[in-house]
Amino acid sequence: MQKTFGKGSRVLIVGATSGIARELARIFAARGFDLVLAARDTQELQLLAADLQIRGAKYKISVQTLAFSALDYDAHADFWNRCGEVDGVVCCFGWLDAEMEARSDWNKCREMLEINFNANVSLLNLVANDFEARKHGFIAVLSSVAGDRGRSGNYIYGAAKSGLSTYAEGLRQRLFGAGVSVTTIKPGPVDTGMTWGMDKLPLMVPPEKVAFDIFSGLARRADVVYSPAPWRLIMAVMRIVPARIWKKLKF
Repeated sequence: MQKTFGKGSRVLIVGATSGIARELARIFAARGFDLVLAARDTQELQLLAADLQIRGAKYKISVQTLAFSALDYDAHADFWNRCGEVDGVVCCFGWLDAEMEARSDWNKCREMLEINFNANVSLLNLVANDFEARKHGFIAVLSSVAGDRGRSGNYIYGAAKSGLSTYAEGLRQRLFGAGVSVTTIKPGPVDTGMTWGMDKLPLMVPPEKVAFDIFSGLARRADVVYSPAPWRLIMAVMRIVPARIWKKLKF
C-alpha cells in the first residue's frame, strides 16, 4: 500500500452524490480517511457528510463539503484551491443521456461529451500539476467499458469515455516519475439511477461492488480496474474482433 493511501489520508471525491461515489465514501470513512465531498447538490452533500461522520467516528475523521459545477470551467481553479491539500482525488462525475436523443439533439450530445470528457480534463489538469510539483498523490478516473470499443448502441457516450481513458493513460505515464499513481476505472453496467429503466444490460452489478473494486485498485496502485473483473477478458476479446466483422454486429 502506498505511503499516501491509508488512515489519515485526505481524499477529494468529485461527484460525491452519485451511487458509486456514496459507497466509496463510506468505505473510505470506515477506514479512517478524511474526506472532501464535492457535487452540485449541497444539501445532499450535507446529509452524506453527516452519515460519514458517524461511520468514521472512531477515527474522528473530518468531512468537508464543497459545491462543484462540472461545466463551470472558469470556476475549477478556485474550486481546487478551496479543497486545500489532499492526498488523492477520485473523479466520479459523468452523464449518460439517451443515445438516440443525443444523435439528433446537439445540446444533449454536447452535454454528454463535455461532462464525461472536457470537465474531467479541466479539473484533472489542475490536480496533475499540483501533484506533480509535490511528488505526492493518487488519482482515480471513472471511465467505462463503453470506451474500449465503439458500438452502435452508445458510441457518443463511448467516445467521451474512450477519450477519458486515453487521457488517463497519458497522465499515468507523465506522473509516474513523480510518484503519483493514476488509476482508470472501467465499470460495466451499474445498478444506479443513471441506468434505471434500461434492459438487456449484461453483468450489471450494484454500486457497492464497483466502490470496493475502486478502493482495492487504489490500494495496490493498479493502472486499470475493470468492474466486475470478467469485463477485462470480455473487452480483450471484443478488441480483437476484426473491423469487417465488428461493423456487422448489432448491439
